[in-house]
Amino acid sequence: MTPADPDPAELVSSVGALDQAVVALREYLHRSGALRAVGVIERDGTHPAVVDCSRLAAIEVDLGDRVVQLAHGVSLDVPVPPLPDVRMLPAFEVDAVSGEITGAIGGLHRLIDGVRVLAEALGGSNVALAVFETTNDEVPLAVTVRAGSTDPAVISIGDEQFELPGA
Repeated sequence: MTPADPDPAELVSSVGALDQAVVALREYLHRSGALRAVGVIERDGTHPAVVDCSRLAAIEVDLGDRVVQLAHGVSLDVPVPPLPDVRMLPAFEVDAVSGEITGAIGGLHRLIDGVRVLAEALGGSNVALAVFETTNDEVPLAVTVRAGSTDPAVISIGDEQFELPGA
């Protein structure tokens, strides 16, 4: 349901070929403690799909022409992809104005590496985005990575975006 479309999304038990992305995003969300994990998934001959998995919420899949939802705990007949070294970290302190992030030593790089592993699990040149809690509830920290790309990770602190070359 969106402001432009007040009808509730159709509840489904599978999204076919996108089930693998649903499982990967949900597993990443649970392992990392992220608030939200999103995949932009390319599809042959049509617009990309956006799979949005948030904590304790239905998983929303925007297929371009319609939006469907899956129950968060739905059982899907696809294997869970390997997501090595993805784990929860303490909340970071962030300053959107200066772009400063303070947290566990190596923590930001660990988040980036985890989102990169997620993007690779999504395959192709798909995009993975994960949103994390910070010590300021009003200012989340997000990491965006494209699979198969040498482009730098994009770090968002609130509404401000920064590229992190070499990460």
